[in-house]
Amino acid sequence: MGTVLDAANKEAKGTDKKFTVVFVLGGPGSGKGTQCTNIVQNFGYTHLSAGDLLRAEIKSGSENGTMIQNMIKEGKIVPSEVTIKLIQRAVQESGNDKFLIDGFPRNEENRAAFESVTGILPEFVLFFDCSEEEMERRLLSRNQGREDDNIETIRKRFKVFMESSLPVIEYYNSKGKVRKIDAGKPIEEVFEAVKAVFTSSNDKVPA
Repeated sequence: MGTVLDAANKEAKGTDKKFTVVFVLGGPGSGKGTQCTNIVQNFGYTHLSAGDLLRAEIKSGSENGTMIQNMIKEGKIVPSEVTIKLIQRAVQESGNDKFLIDGFPRNEENRAAFESVTGILPEFVLFFDCSEEEMERRLLSRNQGREDDNIETIRKRFKVFMESSLPVIEYYNSKGKVRKIDAGKPIEEVFEAVKAVFTSSNDKVPA
């Protein structure tokens, strides 16, 4: 079964163009969104957020979007293939060849599906490591409202992240592909560490 990215890859092969993919993972409040913006501005990557792509598809009112919305309403997990198709389409439409894929893969099943469907292995995985206490503090200061609800929700989100994403990080770590960033520091210091990762990665990639 041909996929959008197969077509994009065939086209890319014709022009000797290789896609560079960096997965960006970090719990809620780890500051990865801010750092992705900095990476885009400094290193010319296109930032694709799995969550944003799903929300945009729902908003579009397409048949696919309605299906995604119904699944989320019913508390079901959106199948990996659906998210991957949206990522593939965004890759093809962007015209770029360097991508930060943010908030994906969320679990081992996502990871295995992405590799088997696209045939693309990430250049590396950028992991924003931040303590639960620090993430809580950041999210609560951003979030005015009923504090108990917020703390409970935040802790739930953190627990889900730890349970589902840590196996992905461990898998890539065993392949030597994880670049761990101490995300508990101030934004500028975090970005200095991020810059060092991207600069050393650029040195290894032939022009």
